[in-house]
Amino acid sequence: MRNSLYILSLCLLFLAAIPMTTGTRGGNTPAPAKKYSTRFTSEEMISVRVLSQTKVQSLIVAPIKGIYTLILDGKTSVELNEESVLKASLVNDSIEIKTFENVIGKCRSFKVVSAAEEKTIKVKVLNPDRKPRFFDDNIIVSVDADRLRVINYTRVDHYIAGVSEAEAGSHSTVEFYKVQSILARTYALAHMYKHTMEGYNLCDQVHCQAFYGKTHDAEILEAVATTKGLVVVDENLQLITAAFHSNSGGQTVNSEDVWGTKTTYLRSVNDSFSLKMPNAHWERKMATEDWLTYLKLKHKYPVEDSLAKEAAVNFKQWSRKINLEYASCKVPLKLVRTDLQLKSTFFSIESKGDTVLFRGKGFGHGIGMCQEGAMRMTKMGYDYKKVLKFYYQNIHIINLKELNFFKE
Repeated sequence: MRNSLYILSLCLLFLAAIPMTTGTRGGNTPAPAKKYSTRFTSEEMISVRVLSQTKVQSLIVAPIKGIYTLILDGKTSVELNEESVLKASLVNDSIEIKTFENVIGKCRSFKVVSAAEEKTIKVKVLNPDRKPRFFDDNIIVSVDADRLRVINYTRVDHYIAGVSEAEAGSHSTVEFYKVQSILARTYALAHMYKHTMEGYNLCDQVHCQAFYGKTHDAEILEAVATTKGLVVVDENLQLITAAFHSNSGGQTVNSEDVWGTKTTYLRSVNDSFSLKMPNAHWERKMATEDWLTYLKLKHKYPVEDSLAKEAAVNFKQWSRKINLEYASCKVPLKLVRTDLQLKSTFFSIESKGDTVLFRGKGFGHGIGMCQEGAMRMTKMGYDYKKVLKFYYQNIHIINLKELNFFKE
């Protein structure tokens, strides 16, 4: 009886915490959210929209660990054990819920929640067919126009562990995952209200942070537990924009050079740690005529001028530049990277007859932490604090409890 009352209390709190609105959904964004919870803790529950890029029509939900309770439209409840399997299908404007034996009913939304200390749930999308995913804590499914919306209602640090694996992969050092988890926690806290109008906190795309569900990586779990509650703030105790990229190519970028907004902590640094790493160098060939046509049409570059043409096909970057320039004409390299789908803006161009060769360095926007450089630093013996303070200037690594104290 006591356990049943506890589950009922949990479910009522769960229903009150998550608005059941529907709507359209909005990598690493240029500016942090100004509003965040000053009472935020690592034990707090957040709602993360998962499978957000999939037009889900039907799926299977199955508890893997822990006793769960199924709640339909906030009313009907059914206990589920580790042998239970539910099939949910979108039928017109409702969700039909079935087991192998019978139809449970129809609803507009349902929740599968558990009061167990350790709990894991499996979600397998049937239409369209997708590989199964596993999630900590709870799942909520609702009708969202012509698809099913799936929300993982989970503890913050369970989410942080999943993000760390999705953003950085597995098989790295515990010390590197400490860096990644602190940045992921900082980003999540700064963007807790990003999708409030849509009825959840964050999504699983790089628009927020990549998230594929539960991780079993022991190093990641250890790193998240060790750094519990730690975030990064600037000299004004404001959460930083926790930007990172794959490889800097030897030099990171000032935030204003890409995003137009200057910060005290996202400053360009010479980064020798990123060199000789997998994404340190790249090449791309392009027809000279196509390159010049692009410059002329998109940027009104004076390709008819022989000196301007020469500058365009023999462009050098020994250190990072913002533009390819000739006279008064400036071609923003960030636009060239986007338009031509290049790995970075840190490239030189060399004429090769009727083609031009882009010789590039690095992978990504170049702002903030270089993941491959940070991995190398930790393998060389640097701890997570030194890594963070190398890539972010004038920062403090602080526990959320201390941050809340100073804020109050």
